[in-house]
Amino acid sequence: MNMKEFSARTALSAHTLRYYEKIGLLNHIHRSSNGHRFFTEKDLEWVTFILRLKQTGMPLESILAYAKLRALGKSTNQERQTLLEQHRAKLKSRIESEIQHLAALDEKIEYYILHKTS
Repeated sequence: MNMKEFSARTALSAHTLRYYEKIGLLNHIHRSSNGHRFFTEKDLEWVTFILRLKQTGMPLESILAYAKLRALGKSTNQERQTLLEQHRAKLKSRIESEIQHLAALDEKIEYYILHKTS
């Protein structure tokens, strides 16, 4: 798929995709005979995973570290697993904290419901 289609499917601008390529997140970009970038379904899967990592709060620096390990191949599987496990632990902690905040808000809302003045 060309840049326009890939951009639409990932909801990322062409500028962002070129930036990801520049910093090494997309280091296996394919080029047509006329030099235009084109992307495969594998590229789509990879960008989807990058976006998931970003949405879960993984810093770009850590995503880049993961990408570099990924580029080195299967010999880095353990290191990549460790990186993801560390991120998962941080994410779980953040979710637990958010659940506590939600419970506190629910309690306050319940207070107002019970103490309505008409």
